[in-house]
Amino acid sequence: MVHTHKETVRLREDSPQMQRKLHPLEGIVAVFALFFVLALTIGFAQADEARPQKTVYLRSASALVQDASTGEIVIDKNSEAVTPIASITKLMTAMVIIDSGLDLDTRIVLERGDIDSKKGSRSRLETGAVLTRGELMLLALMASENRAAAALGRTYPGGMSAFVAAMNAKAAELGMNDTHYDDPTGLSPYNVSSARDLAKLVRTAHEDYPLIREYSTRERATVKVRNRQIAFRNTNGLVRNSHWDIGLSKTGYISEAGRCLVMQVRLASKDLIVVLLDSWGKQSRIGDAQRIRKYLEKQTVATRSM
Repeated sequence: MVHTHKETVRLREDSPQMQRKLHPLEGIVAVFALFFVLALTIGFAQADEARPQKTVYLRSASALVQDASTGEIVIDKNSEAVTPIASITKLMTAMVIIDSGLDLDTRIVLERGDIDSKKGSRSRLETGAVLTRGELMLLALMASENRAAAALGRTYPGGMSAFVAAMNAKAAELGMNDTHYDDPTGLSPYNVSSARDLAKLVRTAHEDYPLIREYSTRERATVKVRNRQIAFRNTNGLVRNSHWDIGLSKTGYISEAGRCLVMQVRLASKDLIVVLLDSWGKQSRIGDAQRIRKYLEKQTVATRSM
């Protein structure tokens, strides 16, 4: 019988000499080797996750995270840069009002002079509306209402110039040497400060002004204007997030200042002051806050695993 070349090759490949079964011990060794490689891979991955992250990428041009208890600087990015601060200004506005001892139940009529002529910002508070000084301060802090802040400055004893002078005097008292105030709303780009200075402002506001703590972190409020109820929400959406424990908050924005945010917040088992200035992108300041939280939580896990 004559076989073709292909059949010959097939016979050779199928011949007993070409077949070899693994010894049982060889199979066991192979399984253990595979298990060992997998264990090493998982171990390296976990070690990489536990390793402290050296830096955190932030979109804010200037940032500072400081331990409120010890003063230790946790994150520092251009914290000495002096820049416009927009409505972060309103924290000082509230402090001056409270320091003055003026009656918060006094009713104030909004006037045309309270309308924003600098930026043309909108407001649901019409001229002629009547609110108490306390309500105006609440809306200035929680909803960043510019007409409310302007009315607070206008009705201060001595008028707007005396109010701005009191703001700058308070800044000097707190050692805020990089800071200058030009108006009570923050609409003026000449309201300037540094992240380091604003950390001092946040610390003082949180420690000494319980009403600022309460008003700046209130989720929402309703005020009666001309026989109708108008609802306002906090400009910092994080205060409505149950995963965040925020003790003080203020947002700010004008084109010259970018997106700004200051908070005193409980993160990674610490009370921290967070200052974010000149962040680009509508949600970037919130994104930076989330990145800071993730970074600090990773640091805490890495420290515990060492």
